[in-house]
Amino acid sequence: MMLTTKLWDPLMKGRNSLMRPLTQVSQHFGSSSVRCQRGGDPLTKEYDAIVIGAGHNGLVAAAYLQKAGLDTLVLERRHVIGGAAVTEEIVPGFKFSRCSYLLSLLRPTIVKDLELKKHGLKVYLRPEHAFTPLLEEPGPSGRPRSLLMSRDEEFTKQQIAQFSQKDAEAYFKFDDYLNRIASAITPLLDNPPIDLNPSSRASMKQKMQMLDTVKSIAKSGKILGRDIPAFYELLTAPMNKILDRWFESEPLKATLATDSVIGAFLTPDTPGSGYVLLHHVMGEVDGVKGAWAYAEGGMGAVSASIANSAKSHGATILTDKPVSSVLVSGDNAACGVVLEDGTEIRSKVVLSNATPKITFLDLLPSGLLPAEFVQQVSSFDFKSPVTKINVAVDRLPNFAALPNKSDDTPGPNHTGTIHLNCEKTSLLNDAYDDAVKGELPTKPMIEMCIPSSLDPTLAPPGCHVISLFTQYTPYELSGGRQWDDATKDTYCDRVFDSIEAYAPGFKDSVVGRDILPPPDLERIFGLTGGNIFHGAMSLDQLYFSRPFPSCGSYRTPVRGLYLCGSGSHPGGGVMGAPGKNAAMVVRADRI
Repeated sequence: MMLTTKLWDPLMKGRNSLMRPLTQVSQHFGSSSVRCQRGGDPLTKEYDAIVIGAGHNGLVAAAYLQKAGLDTLVLERRHVIGGAAVTEEIVPGFKFSRCSYLLSLLRPTIVKDLELKKHGLKVYLRPEHAFTPLLEEPGPSGRPRSLLMSRDEEFTKQQIAQFSQKDAEAYFKFDDYLNRIASAITPLLDNPPIDLNPSSRASMKQKMQMLDTVKSIAKSGKILGRDIPAFYELLTAPMNKILDRWFESEPLKATLATDSVIGAFLTPDTPGSGYVLLHHVMGEVDGVKGAWAYAEGGMGAVSASIANSAKSHGATILTDKPVSSVLVSGDNAACGVVLEDGTEIRSKVVLSNATPKITFLDLLPSGLLPAEFVQQVSSFDFKSPVTKINVAVDRLPNFAALPNKSDDTPGPNHTGTIHLNCEKTSLLNDAYDDAVKGELPTKPMIEMCIPSSLDPTLAPPGCHVISLFTQYTPYELSGGRQWDDATKDTYCDRVFDSIEAYAPGFKDSVVGRDILPPPDLERIFGLTGGNIFHGAMSLDQLYFSRPFPSCGSYRTPVRGLYLCGSGSHPGGGVMGAPGKNAAMVVRADRI
């Protein structure tokens, strides 16, 4: 991390309340809660359920289990809860959503069932969707062109018409087409997938749960109706094939194409890239379909609200408690966990919010699982193209294509997602090609968000926090090079040079930066391969095949051990559905 000194003195004067240590910030978000609700030593009790990992899915699972009357313990290896949905004060006075950074996919049923707003969740709905400035010679306006799209239909049409009148008329038809298909999928999100290995002695609750799953499939099919061919194409075709049929202007196609590759090691020319786009448009915030929002206080506040809900029902959440292994009884059933300090904690079931690789290959005794299953785990695709960069700045970026207001307050281009190096889809392909060779991209794909443009709690007055989600960066670099500090600085400087080309003066505004390439995302957050989704969202790793057909219903080959993280259905993003659905399966099995 680099920290300049030009802002240090003003920050120190009269702003000591902003200079809290990182641990205090963690406590502010309810993330350092180490207590047993019912008295006694929480490490010597036997629990109905133990959840490994206090990421948002693990917390959701714990909240639902505890509500159902199952005495539940959550164990988190870090000093702060939230997993990838966490707020950390990396630069004094600046609070970052250090990994995940936007809210949309969190299931509305979870927000309602767990009363998350009552427990502290507050969101800022983003009025603008996307801003794509262009690198070109100034036009008649004296500025380069840009594309700014929002929920305002007439405004957005005018923006697109700069590049194509045909595209302006087609865009909202395309948006409606995506929303229809996304609406058809949503019933599948809120139920476990079909269990391909059902027990012949299933209980009545298990049978009722399977019936609910069948109903959700039927409901999805009914909603799709005549859109089934379009749905199939979106799942299987390259996104560029679809975009080329709908549109002709490159800035619009490239802006839309970024959502088909975000977080995924593929290009818009890869078959199945359309599903990644679909995954990112199926959310809603406060009843607004497809909307995205910033959580007040950062994404750690989302996790804190879920934790507060779980604790209100009596769940116990412990931090700084890394689990080294799952306890397995003589009849091959999970019966608790062992901490790294050797402490054994007993439970009737164990839920793992860790990735499938960590769960099956690191936490279970070797030789327990069949060799063919171990091979499945080993061949699961965890590749990630992402380097996340968090930046503290002393002023807003000033884009040449849309200059700042005279009072330097955030404009509409600052509140949405800013797409850089995205004027044409060939730029995405070029960056991908570099990464496949193990090289750093010459022109990285950059998604910039400025949450402090709407949330004033994140930075000192006049200052801002910036989230840079960048691609494509390989986990393994060519020639055996490592992601050392010099390499991270080289890459970050390349990203900053790109931003500077669009917003002159950006580099001079930087106060501090936090660079997280794939190996660091793996080391800090437990994301195998650095993959933010706990594994690629490819067609062979979705629904009942997520992570594998043999355990796509959250149950695993080890009786009493369940998956509840993003490596299970329906996948990644701050959605909560894997945690909720896993809890439903546990309840059906145990109650």
